[in-house]
Amino acid sequence: MSVMLEVSNLNKSFGGIHAVADCSFAIEEGSITSLIGPNGAGKTTTFNLINNVIRPDSGSVTFEGRKITGKMPHRLTRLGISRTFQLTRTLADMTVLENMVVGSSTGDVRNIFGSRMLDHEIERALELLDFVGIAEYAYTNAEALSYGQRKLLEFSAVLMSDPRIVLLDEPAGGVNPTLLRRMVDRIRQLNGEGLTFFIVEHNMDLVMDLSDSVIVMAHGEVLLHGPPEEVQNDHRVLDAYLGKV
Repeated sequence: MSVMLEVSNLNKSFGGIHAVADCSFAIEEGSITSLIGPNGAGKTTTFNLINNVIRPDSGSVTFEGRKITGKMPHRLTRLGISRTFQLTRTLADMTVLENMVVGSSTGDVRNIFGSRMLDHEIERALELLDFVGIAEYAYTNAEALSYGQRKLLEFSAVLMSDPRIVLLDEPAGGVNPTLLRRMVDRIRQLNGEGLTFFIVEHNMDLVMDLSDSVIVMAHGEVLLHGPPEEVQNDHRVLDAYLGKV
């Protein structure tokens, strides 16, 4: 497999605290890669740097051979990079369907209200809502969904732009086992069709079962990058979670 996303020597500090320090790794096309580490390790900050929600102090990110450091998030979506967030960002006063259109790379403020939604966007949104099992809520306000259903909504919304890689920030957080199994099944199916996933997650059983490779961070640095079985058996990983690194 070829490298799809490459992070090179990323650095980010906040008030003298090094949140990400000389972070480098590569994500292979067609893989499921997980990013793990104790709280404060720099995982979500790394996601935010890749997605340019925040700018790095130094270093670069390359996607399919193109440097993307500094590009606005909506431009990254059009290049094929989509992401979810640790806390769901659904718009509670809009319907589930309208939330899907907002998540589209072609969606904007002008076409999220009823008849102004484009027919092909509605069709695609309904297909994806059916794919994750919440199509029955399409015309329901998003505020009526459970937290797990909102996670499924956000997951399906990022697929609207037909991404090449999806960054999932703690997809299992707060999701009941039934809905989580549904999400995992969909991730596996999409990955089998060639979609690349990069996942930040604390659920170690999920990480070890789902991932092709695992990146371990501690104190903003990459501690280890390898297959799940190697990560499970490395004493440095256990030390990091116990606070010894």
